[in-house]
Amino acid sequence: MKRFKTIAGVLCLLVGLIWTLQGANLMGGSFMTGQTQWLVIGLIVAVIGIALLASGRRGRRL
Repeated sequence: MKRFKTIAGVLCLLVGLIWTLQGANLMGGSFMTGQTQWLVIGLIVAVIGIALLASGRRGRRL
């Protein structure tokens, strides 16, 4: 489960970062470019990714 959370966290963080940059009009090439809603969605997905990474790293330690 720890590995799954880490992989999912990294993927969410990367996708969230890309969507945030596109929404902020800092990265072009998509219909999302310059759209504020994708900035907000990207930030939310990135925060979820950070939370998954944190919970994956915490895991059980015996």
